[in-house]
Amino acid sequence: MGSKDRRKSSASGVRGLTGIAGAQLPPEKLAEILLQAAMTALAAGDKAAFELVSDALVQRPDVDGWRALVARDLAVRLPSAVQQAWSRGWEPADVVRYVGRKLGPGRAVLAGEAVSEQLAGYAAITVDPRWQAQVAEFEVERWWPSGQTLAQARIERDGWVTFAPELLELVALLLVLPGLERIGPPPGEYRPPASESRSDEGSNAGAGAPNAAPGPGQRSARPVDERVLSRIRALLAKAEATTSEAEAEAFTAGAQERMARHSIDMAMVQAGSEGGGRGPRGERPATRRIWIDPPYEQSKTVLLNAVASANRTRSVWTKNIGFCTVIGFDADLDAVEALFTSLLVQATSAMTRAGRIEQAGGRARSKTFRQSFLAAYAFRIGERLAEITEEQTQAARSEIGDDRLLPVLASRQQDVEDRFAELFPTVTRGRSIRVGDHMGWASGRGAADQATFGTATAVRQ
Repeated sequence: MGSKDRRKSSASGVRGLTGIAGAQLPPEKLAEILLQAAMTALAAGDKAAFELVSDALVQRPDVDGWRALVARDLAVRLPSAVQQAWSRGWEPADVVRYVGRKLGPGRAVLAGEAVSEQLAGYAAITVDPRWQAQVAEFEVERWWPSGQTLAQARIERDGWVTFAPELLELVALLLVLPGLERIGPPPGEYRPPASESRSDEGSNAGAGAPNAAPGPGQRSARPVDERVLSRIRALLAKAEATTSEAEAEAFTAGAQERMARHSIDMAMVQAGSEGGGRGPRGERPATRRIWIDPPYEQSKTVLLNAVASANRTRSVWTKNIGFCTVIGFDADLDAVEALFTSLLVQATSAMTRAGRIEQAGGRARSKTFRQSFLAAYAFRIGERLAEITEEQTQAARSEIGDDRLLPVLASRQQDVEDRFAELFPTVTRGRSIRVGDHMGWASGRGAADQATFGTATAVRQ
């Protein structure tokens, strides 16, 4: 059955329910059937059918306490739907961003509040700090009273007719989320490494063994030097702020040099602390999701993959949802996130400047031009970042010695590959990007080639 046929069938079924069920079914049963119909319609992408269900739920006369019944049902279903998202591999940032893309910024705010409410029910020590940081990123503040659920407080504040359809739409979407790869422990299952244990852990004895070695998907203590990361971010900030492409690329090169050397230093520190092997408590590859915003998603993923490869990590694009998963060690993932974010700003600025020049010369800026520009920029930047990483590796080999350095790097790379294969055993290589505008390609490659990366030493701090 095609998508049009499914939508037609869904709408027909909903019309039948809304037309006769109200007179034949008790309120509890009718509410259950209509809520299920809403999820079915949303899963089928049938907006018309969903609106029919929403109207039946919201506009139905408040007989026999109908609105209170539906409100209670939705108030229970919302945290349950969020919990189900966790069980399917979703994390707080994933939920909020996906809801924002599908339902708009207003629903994204509601999703952030729902996530915050649900996580508040767990002991803080059993929630991965990454999850807590993701919630903090969206600046969610609990404004509703402690004695009320979010759904109840929202209905009182915003009104039944306004808020009930929003709540119904969010619950329905969360309940039909597809499964994702599990990249970390859900709330209640996180166990901090020994170095993160706190003096007040006695009050959370029931939460689990805090000093246990990290299990699959959990992180060990992060051997990341925040001072180095601060310097890297400072260089990238300068690269974004300058209007000179030569200076921008020099600052970026300096940041990549620091990243590459920091990665090597952290690898050797970790190997030394384990007596030369990873060991049962050693650092394991971590996993992060980086969302790719439209437009030009394919070219942006090329850029991210180039940055990931240059920093000894692996990435894969989940195109149908809109994010890339990057696998590597924490220090390398920090570098990838910071550098990708900065390069995206720089590439966009360079693309805009190039477009103005081409337009002034009589050639209109087109979507194809911009797509080709970003793709070329990404490919060339990737080549240059890889060159810098190789230079730093060669320098470290001379200082440390091949017999010490190479086995450590090889072991860590194998760990990354093993984790990648574990998460994505059936991943396939996507289509190569199509270059539709050779002028855009040449301009993008030229922008990436504008400066000599060797000048980076002049901007070191």
